[in-house]
Amino acid sequence: MSAAPGGTKAGRWGDLKSRALSAVVMLSLGIGAIVKGGILFAALAVIVTGLMIWELAAMTAPARRSVSVALGVLASLALASVLILHSPFSLIALLMVPLAGAAMPRRDRILFGLYGLAIMLSGYGLVALREGVGLPIIVWLVAVVVISDIAGYFAGKTFGGPKFWPAISPKKTWSGTVAGWGGAALVGAVFWLTGHGWMFVVLSPFVAFAGQMGDIVESWLKRRAGVKDSSSLIPGHGGVLDRFDALVGAVVLLLLLALVTRLPLVGG
Repeated sequence: MSAAPGGTKAGRWGDLKSRALSAVVMLSLGIGAIVKGGILFAALAVIVTGLMIWELAAMTAPARRSVSVALGVLASLALASVLILHSPFSLIALLMVPLAGAAMPRRDRILFGLYGLAIMLSGYGLVALREGVGLPIIVWLVAVVVISDIAGYFAGKTFGGPKFWPAISPKKTWSGTVAGWGGAALVGAVFWLTGHGWMFVVLSPFVAFAGQMGDIVESWLKRRAGVKDSSSLIPGHGGVLDRFDALVGAVVLLLLLALVTRLPLVGG
């Protein structure tokens, strides 16, 4: 008996094993670095940022492979210099790669510049939040992104239904999107009940939504590039950008909020 792709149980859940195994490895490495903090967490942020810039450059200029690698290396060096110098004036280095890449011949130059800047800011923001605010906010942030993604994945696969934004991301459904918000709110409620402030409950769905927007932007980039994944580095997940695109959106939202107001969950 045959069925359309995705219509059988195997079709819907065929990637679950590889996704789960890769997720266990990534979570183990990530949790260890988050808990340890310091140079280990900073090094992980530097490496991941460089890989995401490389993938973004490769998608928008597939014929310029050596240039894409060079931009990825430059991104890691730029972020590392900012973290080492630890000066507000050094933050200008975060603009270097987005501007350089946008100035080169490629598809979607402006989008590369904007999304590239978001990637650089997210790498810096993760380290700044971990070192400046402490472990709880990073645990909360990552938990919101991970749980909302898991809830959205299972709800979307199970219930399906109307698409959230079919022209940009044809696989995203409203059932998965709303389930992601609900999962995020539950994470916020857990943190509130453990004494970290009630605003966790309010902010968590917004952070999840920002993460979903980061995911959708990356999906749009892939559709324009005609690729399924940003790369094939992570079995079952595609590329680094495929896995961390939501975290990029979430971190950028927190950085923007921190510019205009004192986050209620920061500093108690």
